[in-house]
Amino acid sequence: MPADAEVEPGSLLVAAPTMFDPNFRRTVVFVIDHRQEGTLGVVLNRPSEVPVDDVLPSWGRHVVEPQSVFVGGPVEKKTALCLAALRAGETAARVPGLIGVRGPVALVDLDADPDLLVPKVRGLRVFAGYAGWDSGQLAGEIERGDWLIVPALPSDVLATPDRDLWGQVLRRQGVPTALLATHPGDLQRN
Repeated sequence: MPADAEVEPGSLLVAAPTMFDPNFRRTVVFVIDHRQEGTLGVVLNRPSEVPVDDVLPSWGRHVVEPQSVFVGGPVEKKTALCLAALRAGETAARVPGLIGVRGPVALVDLDADPDLLVPKVRGLRVFAGYAGWDSGQLAGEIERGDWLIVPALPSDVLATPDRDLWGQVLRRQGVPTALLATHPGDLQRN
């Protein structure tokens, strides 16, 4: 069974404390698509200083706080992706402009009319770029111990930067995984 067999759309890839790649150190990646050809996701906990209004004026006032673009990953940084958490009772299949990912989380077509979409969602977040892995690449990183695969909550997609999303996701996994949240990051400071 491949190491990435548990990865599926709507799951989280949580960087192991030993991940030192600056693109992914202490990150939480929401998986949007995973298939044999590769995997696509966005980093949930890397806000930028760029207001969404500066790059997508029609969407700026509709995104959750902070109303900035988040850095979704190191690939195609000029590409914008948007995730939405739907209101209770709504499904992506019934809302034009949405592509379901898992449960109440959906990918937003940024060419859609935001005013028609906003009443159907609890919140929106815009990402610049994405995290992507070619066929077999993610499995190799998981085997090496770079990533933990855990279930996502819809609230993870809309988490504010003042929360330590990385630590929070690890803590809710239970022992022994929860203990990783206490890792100091820089062992020199321990």
